[in-house]
Amino acid sequence: MKKILMFTYSVVAYLIAFASILFWIASVGNLIPEIGIDQEPQLPVLWALLNNVMLISLFGVQHSVMARKWFKELFARYFPRPVERSTFVLVSGILLFNLVYNWQPIGGQIWQVATNSIGYFVLYGLFFAGWAILFISSFLINHFDLFGLRQTFLELMDKPYTQLKFRVTLFYKYVRHPLYFGMLLGMWATPIMTVTHLIFAMAISIYVIIGTLFEEKDLANEFGETYKAYQAKKPMLIPFTKWRKNKGANQIATEKL
Repeated sequence: MKKILMFTYSVVAYLIAFASILFWIASVGNLIPEIGIDQEPQLPVLWALLNNVMLISLFGVQHSVMARKWFKELFARYFPRPVERSTFVLVSGILLFNLVYNWQPIGGQIWQVATNSIGYFVLYGLFFAGWAILFISSFLINHFDLFGLRQTFLELMDKPYTQLKFRVTLFYKYVRHPLYFGMLLGMWATPIMTVTHLIFAMAISIYVIIGTLFEEKDLANEFGETYKAYQAKKPMLIPFTKWRKNKGANQIATEKL
């Protein structure tokens, strides 16, 4: 019964997190005007900025703390280890929904591309491509492990949890974190860039960069020289931005991967 409850908990956590991501995409892309990010300002600029800084800080601190190894070990002392990832996913989903729903618009416009122009469709094409890259990348590294379902399912089946193997496939051949690259592309590719959207995109970008640096350390500790060789060869966030030092070094890195 306990294992069934844990698996049910992970499914609920997954659905909440997935729904919050869809809500985020719809809001930042103004796909549904009623929940779009570019509403009329409701608060004075300084209060809106303070509110938004607090929201992004809460979201960022939660991610950074709960993703650390020491927190995972602390969690396992008091709760079943298989639900640790699902708990991270659940809290992340709730805070993401809170971030998007309570984000205060500021007004102002940076650029606007004419509706139905080539640029308009190109930018929206990049917008959807970015989010597609994010979702596809999650499946390349195991979508269900990333969202905590694999852990509780293996527990339900009385099978031991096994760490994922380090693999370099598809997008990962060009950038170390295509999931984050897709997120950034989805945030910045917009035909209408308001001050509200700009601040949101900048805040998410800062969070992504800081979070990625922490994650890089964890991956290097987990996979050792294999990951370090991969680091030396591929760029962190933006594809095709890392210069190759020499063919010999690339060959060594390829053999290790």
